[in-house]
Amino acid sequence: MTIGGVDAPSTEDLTDPVAASPLRYRSLTGPWRILLVLAAIAAIGVVINQLFNLKFFVGFTLVGPSFLYLLAFFILPFIFILAPATPGAPRERVPLYDVALALLTAGVLLFFNLNSETIVMAGWEYVAPLPAQVAAGLFWLLLIEASRRAGGTALGIIVAIFSVYPLVADMVPGPIQGFPQSPATTAGFYAFSSDSAFGIPMQAFGSLVVGFIIFGTALQATGAGKVFMDLSFAILGTVRGGAAKVSIFSSGLLGSMSGSVITNVLTTGAMSIPAMRRTGFDREHAAGVEACASTGAVLMPPVMGATAFIMASFLQIPYSDVVVAAIIPSVLYYLALFLQIDAYAARRGLKGVPRKELPTVGQALREGWHHIFAFALLMWMLLGLKQEAAAPFYATAVLLVVNQIFGDRLGLKGVIDLIYDIGRTLVELTAILVAIGLIVGALVLTGLAGTLATDLIVLAGGNAILMLLMGAITSFLLGMGMTVTAAYVFLAIILAPGLVSAGLDPLAVHLFILYWGMLSFITPPVALGSFTAASLAGASPMRTGFTSMRLGSIIYFVPFFFVLNPALILKGTLSEILFTLSTAVIGVLFISAGTQRYLIGFGSLAAGRVAGTIAQLLMLASGLLLLYPGGIGGLSSQMVLLIAVIAAAAALVLSWRDRKTHMERTA
Repeated sequence: MTIGGVDAPSTEDLTDPVAASPLRYRSLTGPWRILLVLAAIAAIGVVINQLFNLKFFVGFTLVGPSFLYLLAFFILPFIFILAPATPGAPRERVPLYDVALALLTAGVLLFFNLNSETIVMAGWEYVAPLPAQVAAGLFWLLLIEASRRAGGTALGIIVAIFSVYPLVADMVPGPIQGFPQSPATTAGFYAFSSDSAFGIPMQAFGSLVVGFIIFGTALQATGAGKVFMDLSFAILGTVRGGAAKVSIFSSGLLGSMSGSVITNVLTTGAMSIPAMRRTGFDREHAAGVEACASTGAVLMPPVMGATAFIMASFLQIPYSDVVVAAIIPSVLYYLALFLQIDAYAARRGLKGVPRKELPTVGQALREGWHHIFAFALLMWMLLGLKQEAAAPFYATAVLLVVNQIFGDRLGLKGVIDLIYDIGRTLVELTAILVAIGLIVGALVLTGLAGTLATDLIVLAGGNAILMLLMGAITSFLLGMGMTVTAAYVFLAIILAPGLVSAGLDPLAVHLFILYWGMLSFITPPVALGSFTAASLAGASPMRTGFTSMRLGSIIYFVPFFFVLNPALILKGTLSEILFTLSTAVIGVLFISAGTQRYLIGFGSLAAGRVAGTIAQLLMLASGLLLLYPGGIGGLSSQMVLLIAVIAAAAALVLSWRDRKTHMERTA
């Protein structure tokens, strides 16, 4: 189908991001593909049995580590089959050494499964027999390699360094010194403790994340990408900068399901970037808009990717609480992006796509109503019934049944491809989550997890803002070398307790870590989201990265403000929330005007270079002050608001006078 004069990619293109990035994983064929499909079916069956207590396993439900050991047994070995050891390793076939590693992993996990009851009853996490110690040691080494293949070399190195830390904990400098442990004790703790490899991250994965991976993959396989894109084009395609505004809505809808920035860029970007280019956006702005929209999608309710579920598990709160708290920050982010796009289009006189080239709302709804219905069912079960674990399974079942009746039916090949895509995602995420469990285990085993929080408070002198700045830098740096989930889990153990001890809201602190961990996707020098979008647009990667930074600039400030003022995460009285939201929206408007030198309803901010720069800085300062929490730094809310109004007024008066002078000179 043609959307806005651009040929939409096929369903296969949309649902197979790995095909667009062949250097990362092998595309399995033949027996290996069938084995992964069967393993994925078995893993899904294990999860469904556990969540719904179906008693598949001879009249009992798996308890303790048994469930996670069995889930990992079906999934984890395939990381060595899917991910080549090196960039030069064969991709058209699976080498024998990868087969050997996969079989060794399966053997170790089978040993864990057969002894799962003894592990708990006999306390193997503290004292294990020799065969268990050998198996645990092998598991430790295999996980380091699995993390490298699934998350990249940087993650592999970080996991390796932290996992050996217990062996030398007494020989490191004072602030990070801990209680040393023997290799046997360390390996046993990693493999058998509920605070390590099979701790909170994997527990959240088994109980919550798997269902949403299934739902997100099913949405894409049944054509949701095209439906959301059609609907967005039908509503916004004709307005100025319409193709870019379409990117915001379509990427936000689909990306919230996929939970992956790169996957989102490759799917929606394949259609939105050519449409933006056709309507007058330069390459860097087209790529930057898509990168920012896709990054924000992972922070947008109702799904927010796998990390949000792990966050709920860490905080021991309902997932719906995380969703509600994330509403205003995500709205402010997308509002800023929308306003900047509108200002950019207004300055350059860009038009929308001709109506005759666009689908109608009615057509989009007729073709894709079942996707929207499934999405609505999911949100009702999440937020209304609060059935986080069951919701994606019911929504997926309804989606697939209705799609087979009213939509483009999935044949046998389509079903196999769907299960294969689910399996591949499960393999990658399982390898990452089990591996970063080693980091958590190392910190818990040595007692460092508790002392680091105290050391952080002492280092920052108890200053909450300084601690937040340190946390932001740490989160950003880790986000460059690790996946968002891995960086979040690491910082939730090390950084979050110290910030919470300083009197900050726990949920706000965890959202702060998540937001700053995401920023590396649009911020050079890494900027994977921006670079991926740049490759689709044929743009300069670094220029696209800096364009993305400007377009997504609000995301650098909002996390600080909602930590310091929890009203932005809907905590407080109704009057506090409404006042804070009102000033925040105006603040976002002024920040967007400052970054683009254009205020909606007023026009360009000054024609001259010097006057324009001064007006731009004044408008940015006004916007930040409107978002700034009153009472911080000795400034009352009234004083902050007064200064913001004065700065904005000065910017507008300066712009008006400069524009008038410029018009008189050119008359």
